[in-house]
Amino acid sequence: MRCWLSQVRTNMFEKVLIANRGEIAIRVIRACRDRQITTVAIYSDADRDAPHVELADAAFRVGPARAAESYLAIDHIIAVAEDAGVDAVHPGYGFLAENPTFAQAVIDAGMTWIGPPPGAMRQLGDKTAARTLMADAGVPVIPGSEEPITDVDAVHAFAETHGYPVAIKAAGGGGGRGMKIVEAPDAAGEKLDAAIREATAYFDDPRVYLERFIEHPRHVEIQVIADAHGGAVHLGERDCTLQRRHQKLIEEAPSPMVDSELRAAMGEAAIAGVTAAGYESVGTVEFLLTDETFYFMEVNTRIQVEHPVTELVCGVDLVDLQLEVAAGAPLQLSQDDIEMDGHAMEFRINTEDARADFQPTTGVIHRYDPPRGMGVRVDDGVTADMTVGGEYDSMIGKLIVTGTDRHHCLARAERALEEYTIEGVQTIIPFHQAIIRDERFRTGAYHTRFVDETLDVPDLLGD
Repeated sequence: MRCWLSQVRTNMFEKVLIANRGEIAIRVIRACRDRQITTVAIYSDADRDAPHVELADAAFRVGPARAAESYLAIDHIIAVAEDAGVDAVHPGYGFLAENPTFAQAVIDAGMTWIGPPPGAMRQLGDKTAARTLMADAGVPVIPGSEEPITDVDAVHAFAETHGYPVAIKAAGGGGGRGMKIVEAPDAAGEKLDAAIREATAYFDDPRVYLERFIEHPRHVEIQVIADAHGGAVHLGERDCTLQRRHQKLIEEAPSPMVDSELRAAMGEAAIAGVTAAGYESVGTVEFLLTDETFYFMEVNTRIQVEHPVTELVCGVDLVDLQLEVAAGAPLQLSQDDIEMDGHAMEFRINTEDARADFQPTTGVIHRYDPPRGMGVRVDDGVTADMTVGGEYDSMIGKLIVTGTDRHHCLARAERALEEYTIEGVQTIIPFHQAIIRDERFRTGAYHTRFVDETLDVPDLLGD
């Protein structure tokens, strides 16, 4: 079944504020326009002339270039939403998308939160609570501490049972932020202190917990969507194994290492977990995959950066479905309706210099000419003559390529990356061009630490 827009058009919102910037703001604006919903953008001083501001029906300034004083200013954003007369708020991803305080503030202001219930966000956002919930739901969970830990003796005791390396992880957040790996006993104190500092800085929550660190897994996630009526489906997996320092670089669907039996098992586990949490809206259940089994890692309670690969192989519009569910509609999809057809890859277009340890770069984009043609989709948030500063994340766009199978998809990716022209700032396009020609990538013989530990990036890039 292919359903880019739902076959039955639910009564929708009149006006939606998108509490984000860049390509995800544009993605949501376009989905709303497909529904003839009026859109309201917000912008900082750095984004005054950004494409998402131009595309929206109205736009309001929320502060200076610093995110903490603009895109993270909850009270100010709520005031803007009230002044604009919106009836719903979509947070996109990042910034406030997984902040239950913001979600509750939207609801308390009498507007609809286009996302999961704040209670589910809190439960799944607390990593120790999420681990317990998933284990109780029968989902395989990596061995770890039941409660947050505060002293180095707990690290030593855990390692005596499970061995080294040990992962110290932030209880209040995920995405690799604040995670530290303890390789040996004498490093435990330093790593614990660093993890607590980073957890506090990133999530305003000093709590950390322990997990047995799985050294060379694959990172495979399951896309889910659930409604308020007890309906829930999964839309297969995305493979996000190619990453650097726990930050994803390339995502694809389906995974080259997942067969139909494993897909069904992971999907059932994901549905069991989110159902136990009383989840509604789109979400992603992330797993680590070994040769023996898969283990729950975390739930991302929002739309994901890599959602387009699922859209293109499943024939659905995830943002449109998100709007429908938020409006109270039951899902019009059953699990039997979901079929994965073909192959899709997403390449994050980051303004980084791969030769310089992927350091972010800044400058003015003098020329911007994205690729086009069959099997090519570009979700971006920049144009020529825009300044790329250092205020926000370095990702300026995403190249998504589809093919009949992985081999065909890779051939199209080579063509599209060759056509992608950006002048004025350094990007990681040369890295993408080189890695997809590497035999280890083409055969799937890599793991989550491949780029960090095994790959010689300068050698890969050559002269």
